[in-house]
Amino acid sequence: MFMFLQNLQVPSTKTVISVAASTAATAVLIRSLARDYLPRELQAYVLLKIRTLFTSLSSQLTLIIDEFEGLNHNLLYQAARVYLRPTISPNTRRFRVTMPVKETKISVSMERNEEIVDLFNGVQLKWKLVSKQIPSKWVESPGSGPYHSTLKSELRYFELSFHKKHKDMVLQTYLPYVLQKSKEVEEERKTLKLFTMRHDRVIGRRGMEAWQSVNLDHPATFETLAMDMDVKATIMEDLERFVRRKEFYRKVGKAWKRGYLLFGPPGTGKSSLVAAMANYLNFDIYDLELTDVRRNSDLRKLLISTANRSILVVEDIDCSIELQDRLAAARAVNPHSSNQGAQVTLSGLLNFIDGLWSSCGDERIIVFTTNHRDRLDPALLRPGRMDVHIHLSYCTPCGFKMLASNYLEITEHPLFSDVEQLMGTAKVTPAEVGEQLLKNEEPDFALRGLIEFLERKKREGDETEAGKEEVVAP
Repeated sequence: MFMFLQNLQVPSTKTVISVAASTAATAVLIRSLARDYLPRELQAYVLLKIRTLFTSLSSQLTLIIDEFEGLNHNLLYQAARVYLRPTISPNTRRFRVTMPVKETKISVSMERNEEIVDLFNGVQLKWKLVSKQIPSKWVESPGSGPYHSTLKSELRYFELSFHKKHKDMVLQTYLPYVLQKSKEVEEERKTLKLFTMRHDRVIGRRGMEAWQSVNLDHPATFETLAMDMDVKATIMEDLERFVRRKEFYRKVGKAWKRGYLLFGPPGTGKSSLVAAMANYLNFDIYDLELTDVRRNSDLRKLLISTANRSILVVEDIDCSIELQDRLAAARAVNPHSSNQGAQVTLSGLLNFIDGLWSSCGDERIIVFTTNHRDRLDPALLRPGRMDVHIHLSYCTPCGFKMLASNYLEITEHPLFSDVEQLMGTAKVTPAEVGEQLLKNEEPDFALRGLIEFLERKKREGDETEAGKEEVVAP
Protein backbone atom coordinates (compact mmCIF):
# COMPACT_ATOMS: atom_id res chain seq x y z
CA MET A 1 0.00 0.00 0.00
CA PHE A 2 2.79 2.37 0.91
CA MET A 3 4.61 1.65 -2.38
CA PHE A 4 1.37 2.30 -4.28
CA LEU A 5 0.89 5.68 -2.66
CA GLN A 6 4.51 6.49 -3.22
CA ASN A 7 4.23 5.76 -6.94
CA LEU A 8 0.98 7.77 -7.25
CA GLN A 9 1.80 11.16 -8.73
CA VAL A 10 -0.24 14.15 -7.57
CA PRO A 11 -0.83 16.60 -10.44
CA SER A 12 0.80 19.96 -10.06
CA THR A 13 -1.11 23.21 -9.58
CA LYS A 14 -0.12 24.28 -13.07
CA THR A 15 -1.61 21.12 -14.54
CA VAL A 16 -4.90 21.59 -12.63
CA ILE A 17 -5.25 25.19 -13.80
CA SER A 18 -4.47 24.17 -17.36
CA VAL A 19 -7.12 21.44 -17.35
CA ALA A 20 -9.73 23.80 -15.83
CA ALA A 21 -9.00 26.46 -18.43
CA SER A 22 -9.25 23.92 -21.22
CA THR A 23 -12.58 22.64 -19.88
CA ALA A 24 -13.96 26.17 -19.61
CA ALA A 25 -12.85 26.97 -23.15
CA THR A 26 -14.48 23.79 -24.40
CA ALA A 27 -17.73 24.71 -22.64
CA VAL A 28 -17.69 28.18 -24.21
CA LEU A 29 -17.04 26.66 -27.63
CA ILE A 30 -19.91 24.17 -27.23
CA ARG A 31 -22.29 26.94 -26.12
CA SER A 32 -21.25 29.10 -29.08
CA LEU A 33 -21.75 26.25 -31.55
CA ALA A 34 -25.12 25.37 -30.01
CA ARG A 35 -26.26 28.98 -30.24
CA ASP A 36 -25.18 29.24 -33.88
CA TYR A 37 -26.27 25.88 -35.29
CA LEU A 38 -28.99 24.43 -33.07
CA PRO A 39 -32.64 25.53 -33.33
CA ARG A 40 -33.94 27.60 -30.43
CA GLU A 41 -36.39 24.89 -29.40
CA LEU A 42 -33.56 22.37 -29.18
CA GLN A 43 -31.39 24.87 -27.29
CA ALA A 44 -34.15 25.40 -24.72
CA TYR A 45 -34.62 21.65 -24.39
CA VAL A 46 -30.91 21.03 -23.83
CA LEU A 47 -30.64 23.86 -21.29
CA LEU A 48 -33.68 22.51 -19.45
CA LYS A 49 -32.15 19.05 -19.25
CA ILE A 50 -28.83 20.46 -18.04
CA ARG A 51 -30.61 22.57 -15.42
CA THR A 52 -32.65 19.56 -14.31
CA LEU A 53 -29.47 17.51 -14.01
CA PHE A 54 -27.75 20.08 -11.82
CA THR A 55 -30.92 20.51 -9.75
CA SER A 56 -31.13 16.79 -9.05
CA LEU A 57 -27.50 16.75 -7.96
CA SER A 58 -27.91 19.83 -5.73
CA SER A 59 -29.07 19.61 -2.12
CA GLN A 60 -30.57 23.12 -2.30
CA LEU A 61 -34.23 23.87 -2.96
CA THR A 62 -35.46 27.29 -4.06
CA LEU A 63 -38.99 28.68 -3.76
CA ILE A 64 -40.07 31.53 -6.03
CA ILE A 65 -42.43 34.07 -4.44
CA ASP A 66 -43.72 36.42 -7.14
CA GLU A 67 -44.90 39.95 -6.37
CA PHE A 68 -48.16 39.38 -8.27
CA GLU A 69 -50.47 36.47 -8.77
CA GLY A 70 -52.09 37.39 -12.06
CA LEU A 71 -53.36 40.95 -11.54
CA ASN A 72 -53.54 40.64 -7.76
CA HIS A 73 -50.84 41.22 -5.16
CA ASN A 74 -49.27 38.09 -3.71
CA LEU A 75 -49.89 38.33 0.02
CA LEU A 76 -46.91 36.10 0.76
CA TYR A 77 -44.61 38.47 -1.13
CA GLN A 78 -45.96 41.44 0.83
CA ALA A 79 -45.54 39.51 4.09
CA ALA A 80 -41.93 38.58 3.24
CA ARG A 81 -41.13 42.20 2.38
CA VAL A 82 -42.42 43.34 5.78
CA TYR A 83 -40.89 40.42 7.68
CA LEU A 84 -37.41 41.02 6.23
CA ARG A 85 -37.56 44.79 6.75
CA PRO A 86 -35.93 44.84 10.23
CA THR A 87 -33.56 41.94 9.44
CA ILE A 88 -29.90 42.85 8.98
CA SER A 89 -27.61 40.11 7.72
CA PRO A 90 -23.84 40.42 8.30
CA ASN A 91 -23.13 39.79 4.61
CA THR A 92 -25.62 42.40 3.36
CA ARG A 93 -24.03 45.70 2.41
CA ARG A 94 -26.90 47.65 0.80
CA PHE A 95 -30.38 48.49 2.12
CA ARG A 96 -33.15 50.74 0.92
CA VAL A 97 -34.20 53.49 3.38
CA THR A 98 -37.37 55.51 2.75
CA MET A 99 -39.86 57.75 4.49
CA PRO A 100 -43.28 56.89 3.00
CA VAL A 101 -45.84 59.62 2.46
CA LYS A 102 -48.06 60.25 5.52
CA GLU A 103 -45.89 58.00 7.69
CA THR A 104 -43.92 58.94 10.80
CA LYS A 105 -41.27 56.21 10.85
CA ILE A 106 -38.28 55.52 8.61
CA SER A 107 -38.69 52.33 6.58
CA VAL A 108 -35.73 50.01 5.97
CA SER A 109 -36.09 47.32 3.30
CA MET A 110 -34.04 45.02 1.07
CA GLU A 111 -32.33 46.47 -1.96
CA ARG A 112 -32.83 44.75 -5.29
CA ASN A 113 -30.70 41.65 -5.96
CA GLU A 114 -29.37 41.61 -2.40
CA GLU A 115 -29.41 38.58 -0.10
CA ILE A 116 -30.40 38.16 3.54
CA VAL A 117 -29.78 35.03 5.60
CA ASP A 118 -32.43 34.15 8.18
CA LEU A 119 -32.00 31.54 10.92
CA PHE A 120 -35.17 29.73 12.00
CA ASN A 121 -35.08 26.87 14.53
CA GLY A 122 -31.42 26.30 13.72
CA VAL A 123 -32.08 26.13 9.94
CA GLN A 124 -30.37 28.58 7.60
CA LEU A 125 -32.66 30.14 4.97
CA LYS A 126 -31.41 32.50 2.28
CA TRP A 127 -33.66 35.23 0.89
CA LYS A 128 -32.84 37.10 -2.30
CA LEU A 129 -34.89 39.91 -3.84
CA VAL A 130 -34.60 39.51 -7.62
CA SER A 131 -35.48 42.37 -9.95
CA LYS A 132 -35.60 42.07 -13.72
CA GLN A 133 -36.39 44.73 -16.29
CA ILE A 134 -39.05 43.75 -18.80
CA PRO A 135 -40.25 45.62 -21.91
CA SER A 136 -43.00 48.14 -21.29
CA LYS A 137 -46.33 47.48 -22.96
CA TRP A 138 -48.99 49.97 -23.89
CA VAL A 139 -52.50 48.89 -23.01
CA GLU A 140 -55.79 49.93 -24.54
CA SER A 141 -58.51 51.46 -22.37
CA PRO A 142 -62.04 52.35 -23.51
CA GLY A 143 -62.76 56.04 -23.20
CA SER A 144 -59.12 57.09 -22.85
CA GLY A 145 -57.93 56.95 -26.43
CA PRO A 146 -56.41 53.94 -28.16
CA TYR A 147 -53.52 53.61 -25.68
CA HIS A 148 -53.13 55.43 -22.41
CA SER A 149 -50.66 53.83 -19.99
CA THR A 150 -47.91 51.28 -19.58
CA LEU A 151 -47.78 48.15 -17.52
CA LYS A 152 -45.00 47.51 -15.00
CA SER A 153 -41.55 47.47 -16.56
CA GLU A 154 -40.00 45.62 -13.61
CA LEU A 155 -40.50 42.02 -12.52
CA ARG A 156 -39.77 41.37 -8.85
CA TYR A 157 -39.81 38.20 -6.82
CA PHE A 158 -38.17 36.62 -3.81
CA GLU A 159 -36.00 33.52 -4.01
CA LEU A 160 -36.05 31.50 -0.78
CA SER A 161 -33.28 28.86 -0.75
CA PHE A 162 -32.67 26.12 1.81
CA HIS A 163 -31.64 22.48 2.12
CA LYS A 164 -34.27 20.29 0.49
CA LYS A 165 -34.65 18.12 3.59
CA HIS A 166 -36.33 21.12 5.29
CA LYS A 167 -39.05 21.51 2.61
CA ASP A 168 -41.94 20.38 4.82
CA MET A 169 -40.78 22.56 7.71
CA VAL A 170 -40.54 25.62 5.45
CA LEU A 171 -43.98 25.11 3.89
CA GLN A 172 -45.85 24.10 7.04
CA THR A 173 -44.09 26.11 9.76
CA TYR A 174 -41.73 28.78 8.49
CA LEU A 175 -43.92 30.49 5.88
CA PRO A 176 -46.95 30.67 8.25
CA TYR A 177 -44.53 32.15 10.81
CA VAL A 178 -43.46 34.78 8.26
CA LEU A 179 -47.11 35.69 7.65
CA GLN A 180 -47.86 36.03 11.36
CA LYS A 181 -44.66 37.91 12.15
CA SER A 182 -45.26 40.38 9.32
CA LYS A 183 -48.63 41.26 10.84
CA GLU A 184 -46.96 41.94 14.19
CA VAL A 185 -44.27 44.10 12.55
CA GLU A 186 -46.91 46.12 10.69
CA GLU A 187 -48.84 46.70 13.91
CA GLU A 188 -45.70 47.86 15.74
CA ARG A 189 -44.79 50.32 12.97
CA LYS A 190 -48.33 51.36 12.14
CA THR A 191 -49.21 55.03 11.90
CA LEU A 192 -52.86 55.44 12.84
CA LYS A 193 -55.04 56.93 10.12
CA LEU A 194 -58.32 58.80 10.09
CA PHE A 195 -60.22 57.98 6.89
CA THR A 196 -62.95 60.15 5.43
CA MET A 197 -65.01 59.77 2.29
CA ARG A 198 -63.58 61.25 -0.89
CA HIS A 199 -65.84 63.98 -2.24
CA ASP A 200 -64.42 63.56 -5.76
CA ARG A 201 -64.93 59.81 -5.80
CA VAL A 202 -67.00 57.74 -8.16
CA ILE A 203 -67.87 54.75 -6.02
CA GLY A 204 -67.02 51.53 -7.76
CA ARG A 205 -64.98 53.15 -10.53
CA ARG A 206 -61.87 51.15 -11.17
CA GLY A 207 -58.75 52.67 -9.64
CA MET A 208 -60.66 55.22 -7.59
CA GLU A 209 -60.31 54.95 -3.84
CA ALA A 210 -63.48 55.57 -1.85
CA TRP A 211 -61.57 56.86 1.20
CA GLN A 212 -58.84 59.42 1.80
CA SER A 213 -56.76 59.53 4.96
CA VAL A 214 -54.77 61.77 7.27
CA ASN A 215 -52.60 60.78 10.19
CA LEU A 216 -54.57 60.35 13.40
CA ASP A 217 -52.59 62.19 16.05
CA HIS A 218 -55.32 62.57 18.68
CA PRO A 219 -53.80 62.61 22.20
CA ALA A 220 -56.84 61.13 23.98
CA THR A 221 -56.17 57.99 26.03
CA PHE A 222 -58.09 56.15 28.70
CA GLU A 223 -55.65 57.60 31.23
CA THR A 224 -56.67 61.17 30.34
CA LEU A 225 -60.41 60.74 29.72
CA ALA A 226 -62.63 62.61 32.18
CA MET A 227 -64.87 59.60 32.87
CA ASP A 228 -65.90 57.50 35.81
CA MET A 229 -63.10 55.05 36.57
CA ASP A 230 -65.43 52.05 36.68
CA VAL A 231 -66.89 52.91 33.27
CA LYS A 232 -63.41 53.23 31.77
CA ALA A 233 -62.35 49.91 33.26
CA THR A 234 -65.47 48.24 31.86
CA ILE A 235 -64.83 49.57 28.35
CA MET A 236 -61.16 48.54 28.39
CA GLU A 237 -62.01 45.03 29.59
CA ASP A 238 -64.65 44.68 26.88
CA LEU A 239 -62.20 45.80 24.17
CA GLU A 240 -59.50 43.41 25.38
CA ARG A 241 -61.95 40.53 25.50
CA PHE A 242 -63.13 41.31 21.98
CA VAL A 243 -59.69 41.35 20.30
CA ARG A 244 -58.57 38.05 21.84
CA ARG A 245 -61.70 36.05 20.98
CA LYS A 246 -61.29 35.42 17.27
CA GLU A 247 -61.67 31.65 17.60
CA PHE A 248 -64.62 32.06 19.96
CA TYR A 249 -66.52 34.19 17.44
CA ARG A 250 -65.78 31.64 14.74
CA LYS A 251 -66.86 28.75 16.96
CA VAL A 252 -70.25 30.29 17.78
CA GLY A 253 -70.83 31.39 14.18
CA LYS A 254 -70.72 35.17 14.69
CA ALA A 255 -68.94 37.83 12.66
CA TRP A 256 -65.90 39.16 14.52
CA LYS A 257 -67.25 42.64 15.19
CA ARG A 258 -68.53 44.71 18.11
CA GLY A 259 -71.09 47.50 18.17
CA TYR A 260 -71.01 50.48 20.54
CA LEU A 261 -73.58 53.21 21.12
CA LEU A 262 -72.27 56.39 22.75
CA PHE A 263 -75.06 58.70 23.86
CA GLY A 264 -75.29 61.82 25.96
CA PRO A 265 -75.35 65.64 25.71
CA PRO A 266 -72.94 67.44 23.38
CA GLY A 267 -69.49 68.03 24.85
CA THR A 268 -69.47 64.95 27.08
CA GLY A 269 -66.50 63.34 25.32
CA LYS A 270 -67.94 60.97 22.71
CA SER A 271 -65.33 61.82 20.06
CA SER A 272 -62.52 61.70 22.60
CA LEU A 273 -63.65 58.25 23.70
CA VAL A 274 -63.52 57.01 20.09
CA ALA A 275 -59.97 58.39 19.75
CA ALA A 276 -58.97 56.74 23.04
CA MET A 277 -60.34 53.41 21.78
CA ALA A 278 -58.33 53.74 18.56
CA ASN A 279 -55.13 54.57 20.44
CA TYR A 280 -55.71 51.72 22.89
CA LEU A 281 -56.28 49.08 20.19
CA ASN A 282 -54.03 50.63 17.51
CA PHE A 283 -57.02 50.66 15.12
CA ASP A 284 -57.60 53.08 12.25
CA ILE A 285 -60.81 55.16 12.23
CA TYR A 286 -63.24 55.44 9.32
CA ASP A 287 -65.55 58.44 9.68
CA LEU A 288 -68.72 57.68 7.71
CA GLU A 289 -71.01 60.60 6.91
CA LEU A 290 -74.28 58.92 5.97
CA THR A 291 -75.84 62.10 4.63
CA ASP A 292 -73.29 62.04 1.78
CA VAL A 293 -74.23 58.50 0.70
CA ARG A 294 -77.05 58.32 -1.82
CA ARG A 295 -77.90 54.62 -2.14
CA ASN A 296 -77.69 51.38 -0.19
CA SER A 297 -75.40 49.96 -2.88
CA ASP A 298 -72.98 52.88 -2.40
CA LEU A 299 -73.06 52.32 1.35
CA ARG A 300 -72.21 48.66 0.86
CA LYS A 301 -69.25 49.45 -1.41
CA LEU A 302 -67.94 51.96 1.09
CA LEU A 303 -68.19 49.63 4.04
CA ILE A 304 -66.60 46.59 2.43
CA SER A 305 -63.64 48.77 1.37
CA THR A 306 -62.74 49.45 5.01
CA ALA A 307 -59.78 47.50 6.40
CA ASN A 308 -59.71 44.98 9.20
CA ARG A 309 -58.69 46.13 12.68
CA SER A 310 -60.56 49.41 12.31
CA ILE A 311 -63.28 51.47 13.96
CA LEU A 312 -66.18 52.65 11.82
CA VAL A 313 -67.79 55.77 13.29
CA VAL A 314 -71.23 57.13 12.41
CA GLU A 315 -71.79 60.32 14.40
CA ASP A 316 -75.22 61.71 15.22
CA ILE A 317 -76.95 58.64 13.83
CA ASP A 318 -80.35 60.07 14.73
CA CYS A 319 -79.71 62.99 12.33
CA SER A 320 -78.00 60.99 9.58
CA ILE A 321 -80.75 58.67 8.42
CA GLU A 322 -84.51 58.40 8.68
CA LEU A 323 -84.63 55.69 11.30
CA GLN A 324 -87.97 56.40 12.87
CA ASP A 325 -91.24 54.99 11.64
CA ARG A 326 -92.97 58.31 12.05
CA LEU A 327 -90.49 60.04 9.75
CA ALA A 328 -90.87 57.30 7.16
CA ALA A 329 -94.63 57.72 7.36
CA ALA A 330 -94.30 61.47 6.94
CA ARG A 331 -92.23 60.95 3.81
CA ALA A 332 -94.88 58.61 2.42
CA VAL A 333 -97.52 61.29 2.99
CA ASN A 334 -95.35 63.93 1.30
CA PRO A 335 -93.48 62.12 -1.50
CA HIS A 336 -92.17 65.41 -2.93
CA SER A 337 -90.23 66.34 0.20
CA SER A 338 -86.61 67.44 -0.07
CA ASN A 339 -85.41 64.23 1.59
CA GLN A 340 -86.30 62.06 -1.41
CA GLY A 341 -82.73 62.17 -2.67
CA ALA A 342 -81.39 60.18 0.28
CA GLN A 343 -82.00 56.51 -0.49
CA VAL A 344 -79.98 54.95 2.34
CA THR A 345 -82.53 53.05 4.40
CA LEU A 346 -82.63 51.52 7.83
CA SER A 347 -82.78 48.03 6.33
CA GLY A 348 -79.72 48.79 4.20
CA LEU A 349 -77.77 49.88 7.26
CA LEU A 350 -78.91 46.91 9.36
CA ASN A 351 -77.95 44.50 6.59
CA PHE A 352 -74.35 45.56 6.95
CA ILE A 353 -74.39 45.65 10.74
CA ASP A 354 -75.66 42.11 11.28
CA GLY A 355 -76.66 40.70 7.87
CA LEU A 356 -74.54 38.72 5.44
CA TRP A 357 -72.36 41.75 4.68
CA SER A 358 -71.34 41.98 8.34
CA SER A 359 -69.01 39.01 7.81
CA CYS A 360 -66.99 40.81 5.10
CA GLY A 361 -64.09 41.66 7.38
CA ASP A 362 -62.61 40.78 10.76
CA GLU A 363 -61.90 42.54 14.02
CA ARG A 364 -64.04 45.57 13.35
CA ILE A 365 -65.74 47.90 15.80
CA ILE A 366 -68.77 49.96 14.79
CA VAL A 367 -69.49 53.06 16.89
CA PHE A 368 -72.67 55.09 16.67
CA THR A 369 -73.02 58.36 18.55
CA THR A 370 -76.15 60.32 19.34
CA ASN A 371 -77.33 63.07 21.65
CA HIS A 372 -80.81 61.52 21.85
CA ARG A 373 -81.01 57.75 22.25
CA ASP A 374 -84.80 57.92 22.52
CA ARG A 375 -85.01 59.03 18.88
CA LEU A 376 -83.40 55.86 17.54
CA ASP A 377 -85.42 53.06 16.03
CA PRO A 378 -85.60 50.07 18.45
CA ALA A 379 -84.40 47.79 15.64
CA LEU A 380 -81.02 49.52 15.76
CA LEU A 381 -80.58 49.18 19.52
CA ARG A 382 -80.86 45.46 20.07
CA PRO A 383 -77.81 43.29 20.96
CA GLY A 384 -75.84 42.15 17.92
CA ARG A 385 -76.16 45.62 16.43
CA MET A 386 -75.27 47.87 19.32
CA ASP A 387 -73.82 45.48 21.88
CA VAL A 388 -72.56 48.05 24.39
CA HIS A 389 -74.47 51.21 25.37
CA ILE A 390 -72.34 53.86 27.07
CA HIS A 391 -73.96 56.90 28.63
CA LEU A 392 -71.64 59.91 28.69
CA SER A 393 -73.20 62.31 31.16
CA TYR A 394 -72.35 65.69 32.62
CA CYS A 395 -69.07 66.13 34.45
CA THR A 396 -68.79 64.25 37.74
CA PRO A 397 -66.38 64.86 40.65
CA CYS A 398 -64.29 61.95 39.39
CA GLY A 399 -64.17 63.51 35.94
CA PHE A 400 -63.28 66.90 37.38
CA LYS A 401 -60.29 65.47 39.27
CA MET A 402 -59.01 63.91 36.07
CA LEU A 403 -59.37 67.24 34.24
CA ALA A 404 -57.59 69.08 37.05
CA SER A 405 -54.74 66.58 36.82
CA ASN A 406 -54.55 66.98 33.03
CA TYR A 407 -54.85 70.77 32.85
CA LEU A 408 -53.35 71.97 36.15
CA GLU A 409 -51.17 68.98 37.10
CA ILE A 410 -52.65 68.82 40.61
CA THR A 411 -54.48 66.00 42.41
CA GLU A 412 -55.52 67.87 45.57
CA HIS A 413 -56.48 71.44 46.43
CA PRO A 414 -58.52 73.18 49.19
CA LEU A 415 -61.03 74.42 46.57
CA PHE A 416 -61.78 70.89 45.28
CA SER A 417 -64.59 70.41 47.79
CA ASP A 418 -66.36 73.60 46.66
CA VAL A 419 -66.10 72.59 43.02
CA GLU A 420 -67.40 69.06 43.68
CA GLN A 421 -70.33 70.38 45.72
CA LEU A 422 -71.39 72.74 42.94
CA MET A 423 -71.08 69.97 40.33
CA GLY A 424 -73.79 68.07 42.14
CA THR A 425 -76.31 70.78 41.20
CA ALA A 426 -74.90 72.52 38.08
CA LYS A 427 -75.05 70.59 34.84
CA VAL A 428 -71.79 71.18 32.99
CA THR A 429 -69.99 69.05 30.45
CA PRO A 430 -66.33 67.99 30.65
CA ALA A 431 -65.69 70.22 27.63
CA GLU A 432 -67.01 73.26 29.51
CA VAL A 433 -64.93 72.46 32.59
CA GLY A 434 -61.82 72.00 30.46
CA GLU A 435 -62.42 75.33 28.74
CA GLN A 436 -62.54 77.10 32.12
CA LEU A 437 -59.36 75.41 33.34
CA LEU A 438 -57.55 76.52 30.18
CA LYS A 439 -58.03 80.18 31.06
CA ASN A 440 -55.32 80.28 33.73
CA GLU A 441 -52.30 78.12 34.50
CA GLU A 442 -52.29 79.10 38.18
CA PRO A 443 -54.44 76.52 40.07
CA ASP A 444 -55.95 79.05 42.52
CA PHE A 445 -57.12 81.44 39.82
CA ALA A 446 -58.26 78.63 37.52
CA LEU A 447 -60.32 76.93 40.23
CA ARG A 448 -61.89 80.20 41.43
CA GLY A 449 -62.85 81.01 37.86
CA LEU A 450 -64.39 77.53 37.55
CA ILE A 451 -66.38 78.05 40.78
CA GLU A 452 -67.78 81.35 39.46
CA PHE A 453 -68.73 79.60 36.22
CA LEU A 454 -70.46 76.77 38.10
CA GLU A 455 -72.39 79.22 40.27
CA ARG A 456 -73.57 81.08 37.18
CA LYS A 457 -74.64 77.83 35.52
CA LYS A 458 -76.52 76.87 38.68
CA ARG A 459 -78.42 80.18 38.73
CA GLU A 460 -79.29 79.79 35.05
CA GLY A 461 -80.54 76.27 35.70
CA ASP A 462 -82.66 77.39 38.65
CA GLU A 463 -84.20 80.21 36.59
CA THR A 464 -84.99 77.77 33.77
CA GLU A 465 -86.71 75.38 36.15
CA ALA A 466 -88.68 78.24 37.74
CA GLY A 467 -89.82 79.32 34.29
CA LYS A 468 -91.05 75.83 33.52
CA GLU A 469 -93.03 75.70 36.74
CA GLU A 470 -94.74 79.03 35.91
CA VAL A 471 -95.73 77.70 32.46
CA VAL A 472 -97.37 74.52 33.82
CA ALA A 473 -98.99 76.24 36.80
CA PRO A 474 -102.84 76.61 36.48
